[in-house]
Amino acid sequence: MLLKNFIVFEGIDGAGTTTQLNLLKEMPESRDFLYTAEPSKAPTGLFLRQMLKGDFKITNETSAYLFAADRNQHVNGDLITEGSTLISGIKNACLSGKIVISDRYFFSSLAYQSIDCPKELPVRLNSGFPLPQLLFYFDIEAKDALKRVDSRGEREIYEKEDFLTKTVNEYRRVIDEYALSGKKEGMKTVIIDACLSKEEIAALIQKEIKAIL
Repeated sequence: MLLKNFIVFEGIDGAGTTTQLNLLKEMPESRDFLYTAEPSKAPTGLFLRQMLKGDFKITNETSAYLFAADRNQHVNGDLITEGSTLISGIKNACLSGKIVISDRYFFSSLAYQSIDCPKELPVRLNSGFPLPQLLFYFDIEAKDALKRVDSRGEREIYEKEDFLTKTVNEYRRVIDEYALSGKKEGMKTVIIDACLSKEEIAALIQKEIKAIL
């Protein structure tokens, strides 16, 4: 199932997705867009953000379940917003005609959670979520992404070169798979060289988004 008006940015930590989401807010056409991220800002997502900081440990399988639970609330929950920030209710917002931009979605779970637990688990937990209309994947090597991460401060638990190198490989596999299968549903996939300048990337993203408005 495809969810019209839903746009997703994907990439490992340090790929530049958050930077581009913030730059997109400066585009005149985006004044009525809603912006969100995963983990969400709902209570489920705030709990996950504590885990990512290393405040407590959970098993890899538990992590996969929690990310899927947060995603379910994020997508299927009541529409709750704070200004242009969407807390929950992606589906309701998109069905009402709003453009929703999310920094991360289930593709990240298929990449990250597949490293240290059976791949079938994140696939099964995320199989019911709708595809976005437009998917941007920010492609970058782990070592280059971590240089950016280190320049902004303390690392989170997944921000280690060996882990992120494996995640990049999984991401590329997942994106290639969905670029093909998602195309049949109407999803467009755009792969971005995340080492380009932020201005070049912003121009590319804005061109693609304007094409579907």
